[in-house]
Amino acid sequence: MQTMQLAFSYLAARANRLGRVVFRSDAGALTLEWLVIAAALFIAAGAAVAIFATSVDTYQNKLK
Repeated sequence: MQTMQLAFSYLAARANRLGRVVFRSDAGALTLEWLVIAAALFIAAGAAVAIFATSVDTYQNKLK
């Protein structure tokens, strides 16, 4: 019986620790912030490429 009690208390402690990590940790928020920052940089780079490409085409056509 003590083995069952020890296994149950171990699993309960692990679940308690996991619950504290999930609900009280800021690690998920920091990851989300980095994902938002990466997405913003990706969108800004795409916009810069589009603007640069149209500018180059415009000045290329003026030189012809």
